Amino acid sequence: MTTYSGTHRPVEAYLARPETNEARPAIIVIHEIFGLVNHTKDVANRFAREGYAVLAPHLYSSDPELAALLTPKNVGIAMGFMQTLPIEKRGDNVFVEQELSKQPAEVREVAPKVMGKLFGGGVPREALAMEAVKAVDFLNSQSYVKHGSIGTVGFCFGGGVSINIACRAKTAACVVFYGANPSPIELVEKIQCPVLGLYGGEDMRINADLDKLVAAMARYKKDFQMKLYPGAPHAFFNDTSKTYRKEAAMDAWELVLRFYARSLLSG
Repeated sequence: MTTYSGTHRPVEAYLARPETNEARPAIIVIHEIFGLVNHTKDVANRFAREGYAVLAPHLYSSDPELAALLTPKNVGIAMGFMQTLPIEKRGDNVFVEQELSKQPAEVREVAPKVMGKLFGGGVPREALAMEAVKAVDFLNSQSYVKHGSIGTVGFCFGGGVSINIACRAKTAACVVFYGANPSPIELVEKIQCPVLGLYGGEDMRINADLDKLVAAMARYKKDFQMKLYPGAPHAFFNDTSKTYRKEAAMDAWELVLRFYARSLLSG
């Protein structure tokens, strides 16, 4: 773990590097809505094994209130409870309350607070995206990073942050795993790097606005590649979740590596 300077206070981050002093291209890995959990660190380690310097910011650490509530333990409790719920029932408040009443006292106390913050509009997405932008400056100042060769990748909430970084900072590559579009969509005009978007065919909430993203990419003549995985749900890449789809995740991983090879390694 390390820290870098955020907009108002230090931001905690997980750093993974190959065993070399040579300056390497870098990747910023942005976590899902659940925060910097072990799965995110594992993804960072995978990229480091491919030869990239990798920084995975714990964006919630920039906000004391969020950091106090969304601790790894609390997020783990909430995630554990969510994993007991059928995917199609997670939006059924009556069903969720019934299932919650069957849980131990700690789960009944913690899970509603965490889930309410994460899914009730309590996460300051724009402010956190700016904290992620600061990670670009941090990496560009490090001797072990090849200046100007920084890519981003994000999942779910982090997918939206990844493309927001591309709209606000000079990066060399952007990968979006089932993340929300920039808002307003006209921010796409400011993107200066290639973008790869990866989406689950069953992720209807995110996919409902994909036509707007495709249209904006075409209107502003951006380097944009997209793949939709039929039958895959939201968060299909997360191998710690019931939503994980091995075949789609493996294909997406290989596609990302080829994309970064073109965008980060060829220069």
